[in-house]
Amino acid sequence: MQEGAADPGLYDFSPYRDRPKIVWPGGKSVAVWVAPNLEYYEIDPPANPSRKSWTRPHPDVVGYSHRDHSNRVSHWRMAEAMSRHGFPGSVSLSVALCQHHPEVVEDGAKRGWEFFSHGIYNTRYTYGMDEAQERAIIEDSIATVQAATGQRIRGWLAPALTHTPRTLDLIAEYGLDYTCDLYHDDQVQPVKVKSGRLASIPYSLEVNDHYGFFVYNMSPRDYADTLIRQFDRLAAEGERSGTVMCIPLHAYLIGQPHRIGAFERVLEHIAADGRAWIARAGEIVDAWQAQAGRAQTGDAA
Repeated sequence: MQEGAADPGLYDFSPYRDRPKIVWPGGKSVAVWVAPNLEYYEIDPPANPSRKSWTRPHPDVVGYSHRDHSNRVSHWRMAEAMSRHGFPGSVSLSVALCQHHPEVVEDGAKRGWEFFSHGIYNTRYTYGMDEAQERAIIEDSIATVQAATGQRIRGWLAPALTHTPRTLDLIAEYGLDYTCDLYHDDQVQPVKVKSGRLASIPYSLEVNDHYGFFVYNMSPRDYADTLIRQFDRLAAEGERSGTVMCIPLHAYLIGQPHRIGAFERVLEHIAADGRAWIARAGEIVDAWQAQAGRAQTGDAA
């Protein structure tokens, strides 16, 4: 057989059935975290040769104003629902939101939410950046979120899921210890980086509301049923070794009046089940590091 391209070497192969046992606090079988994407989109952003910011001609008033519903209306509806049922947020933050709409960031901070970087704007992509530009974004993220919330960011989700080959190494070099940019597992896993320590925390595209409503064309009821099935399966499998369920959200989608009720049904189901450790992303990474991750330095081979 002819050998194919080399493995990229981001992480080791680890069969699901052969891993050390992870036990979440309280003996829970599945760690559940909610990831609201609090984003800012520019109506007519700088062009990137690798990807258009909007599918419609610029300026795209439709796309821009639809997403601005998040910061004006639907964030507040979504956040209230989460708080009512005891779910903190771990926020994937467009850091420019601290400047444009600080009230939204302040609201999350007052609720005890965790913040990690989703880049500066969700309309400025990492594709084609040189190392100096990428470092500037990381440094800006650390400083701006610290000033706005008092938190030093620990995690990263690349803006619009765009990367360079050096992204994971750079965030680890700056002391961040988790990434949401790998979609390869249902448990926390170590990532190979040149320095520092980096873990991949599950951030599911399959149950992301963007995919649910924009790609799979689900009804609110279908999406809620999908989340419940995802939870029930991961909770059952987590009895063997603790699993992770992430619910990635965009308020302009899940926070619409016709969808929020179905989402609250999901929160009620998970909160009442008894097998869920409802946590923030950093807490999940800490609990994992204290068990399976202790011996992992993350150093690349």
